[in-house]
Amino acid sequence: MTIARGRAEHVANLVRGLAQQSELPRELIIGVMQPELYTDLPATPFAIRQICIPGNELPLAAARNAVARAATGEVLVFLDADCIPAPSLCQDYAAATAGFDGLLMGEVLYLPGGAAAPGWCFEQFESVAVRHSDRRAPPREGIERCGDYRCFWSLNFAMRRSRFLATGGFDERFVGYGGEDTDFGKSLDSAGIAIAWMHGARVYHQYHPHHMPPLHHIDSVVRNAQLFEAKWGYRTMEHWLRAFRMMGLIAEGADGIQIVRRPDADDLSLTGQQSHQPYANTASIIRLLEARAAASQTGTPSFAA
Repeated sequence: MTIARGRAEHVANLVRGLAQQSELPRELIIGVMQPELYTDLPATPFAIRQICIPGNELPLAAARNAVARAATGEVLVFLDADCIPAPSLCQDYAAATAGFDGLLMGEVLYLPGGAAAPGWCFEQFESVAVRHSDRRAPPREGIERCGDYRCFWSLNFAMRRSRFLATGGFDERFVGYGGEDTDFGKSLDSAGIAIAWMHGARVYHQYHPHHMPPLHHIDSVVRNAQLFEAKWGYRTMEHWLRAFRMMGLIAEGADGIQIVRRPDADDLSLTGQQSHQPYANTASIIRLLEARAAASQTGTPSFAA
């Protein structure tokens, strides 16, 4: 299952990856978060079903729940639309979920711009793909329990269908970008449902322009952080909120977080991912902002990264 808005070529590459699986999926269900369905998708030996998910803001939580309810297989594999699954992904998840009734997170490697151009092959990916410096590496083999639900990330994960549906799925009050993953992980943790990393079930993340911290989603990040706090008693996405504060975009008000100014061209330039960068990195932006703040206090010139 995948959910998508735009990025037609990314979706097509995901389909191409699924068509090369050593163990083919029963079906692919696409939760379409736009008025028009995807056309001219590559031919596949399995069925592709598209279902429309209404909502102007990205209805990520609702879309994941919708594709899960529509699925007919016993194992649900969720992939973001910008992922290309390695040939063993379905086989790896099928084997792992046979002995593990929780949530499994597969491997993720990042591709630089141009790596997934027409005619791509997995051998080429191996020579250029990199791991994210802020995320832990998968276990060397097998499955390893995750002790911190905040590590859950919906980019590439699998669960038995019965277990996922029994949880109630993602909280659909989280609308737009940010917070719904951590909320789902917290719900699993509270219910005693295990979360684990696994060796294998790899995807290759396709490059697309992005910002970290996600300034282009500041409204939903702020709103969802406060929804999470109302639900659980504390906030999530604190690293993004910290960066927003340091940039002078938000401040604490009488009613919680207030957006005090909109991101401008300089903010977007600072946080924007370049095509040679396989991924964007909030930690590096925070370090740069800290250096600038320290320099302003001492009068020492600071330099952009």
